[in-house]
Amino acid sequence: MATNILMPALSPTMEEGKLAKWLVKEGDTVKSGTILAEIETDKAAMEFEAVDEGTIGKILVAEGSEGVKVNAPIAVLLGEGEKAGAAVDIPAAMKDIKAAMKAEVSAADAAKADAPKATAPVAKADGARVFASPLAKRIAASKGIDLSALSGSGPRGRIVKSDVENAKPGAAKPAAAGAAPAAGPSGIAPLPDARLLYPAGSYEETPHDSMRKAIAKRLTSAKTLIPHYYLTVDCNLDSLMAVREKMNAAAPKGKDKVPAYKLSVNDFIMKASAMALMKHPDVNASWTDTAILRHKDADVGVAVALDFGLITPIIFKAQTKGLVEISNEVKTLAGLAKEKKLKPNQYEGGGFSVSNLGMYGIKNFTSIINPPQSCIIAVGAGEERPIVKNGKIEIATVMTVTMSADHRVVDGGTGAKFLQTLKAFIEEPASMLL
Repeated sequence: MATNILMPALSPTMEEGKLAKWLVKEGDTVKSGTILAEIETDKAAMEFEAVDEGTIGKILVAEGSEGVKVNAPIAVLLGEGEKAGAAVDIPAAMKDIKAAMKAEVSAADAAKADAPKATAPVAKADGARVFASPLAKRIAASKGIDLSALSGSGPRGRIVKSDVENAKPGAAKPAAAGAAPAAGPSGIAPLPDARLLYPAGSYEETPHDSMRKAIAKRLTSAKTLIPHYYLTVDCNLDSLMAVREKMNAAAPKGKDKVPAYKLSVNDFIMKASAMALMKHPDVNASWTDTAILRHKDADVGVAVALDFGLITPIIFKAQTKGLVEISNEVKTLAGLAKEKKLKPNQYEGGGFSVSNLGMYGIKNFTSIINPPQSCIIAVGAGEERPIVKNGKIEIATVMTVTMSADHRVVDGGTGAKFLQTLKAFIEEPASMLL
């Protein structure tokens, strides 16, 4: 009996993905474990294996298709005795998906076609602009309707004929079909489409890929739903730099004279963060609607900037690992991230993250918390600054660290004590051995 092959959920948070490449074709015989396709999530590209054996009877989703929903049919697997090419009914769910994709494309095309013909906008009472078609303006004028009181259902919120015909003079502003609500769950009104503010032809559009969409959705949710607060501390790096120099100089060299390791300042920060988390379990925690989860291990994420986005692979049980092991693992994970080969279990979860922009000369910044974690530190560049020591001005290498914390989980005093411990570990690396 023919069965549907469904778009897999390759991670707990995956909602849709891109069917990057089919590795089988119609008529191919497959068995359990056969690699069927390459699927791209918002974070990585992964292979999708067959669960059952049979023959690929029909491919329903072409390779290269983006936005394929989890559990949507992507192919049909024929059972024993059934012939490839036999008539197969595409499920109603698949028809709905195709219709939705077609409608989305049509709407986008209509928006592009409509942009050059946009007429002069009408001014709202508050100074904002109202976009309406010429016919809608004429009907509004004849019926005595104030266009500024209407919401448009046309491309990019443009007021069209039906909006005016369905409105009554003096009536309250109706909700536009398919339009964004006046305010979201957080009470914040959505921003207008930026394309309304620029002349047609004055910009080039780069469509959002899966990763960019996921980043936008996740960070917007994190920033608006998590009550962030920030704590900043300066760390003296003189001792750390001296220890780092000695350790790198002592690295054994192979036949090619390449050192076995090269520790970075960030490796020390990762280790210091892990050790500080173990001393402050209230910081090493995650929020849920019914309880706070306090983690037993220090699973520390490290933000990796990619040409196509951002990802935070995790060093699990970092409190048990030495500096060299942490350094090598970070390099390995960063390499996999750049090749989009990270697996979900390498970047999901964790209790804390480190984001370092010091290599770009950034002095200080703030980061958005990476759910389900409750804290992230933003690390700036180590630079020579004047400091006061024993009543005298001296020059030291100083680094600014700013922690973003979730106030639902970590109280201000708790966060401050954590940063004190982190600062102590960074300023005296040997103390991490105690």
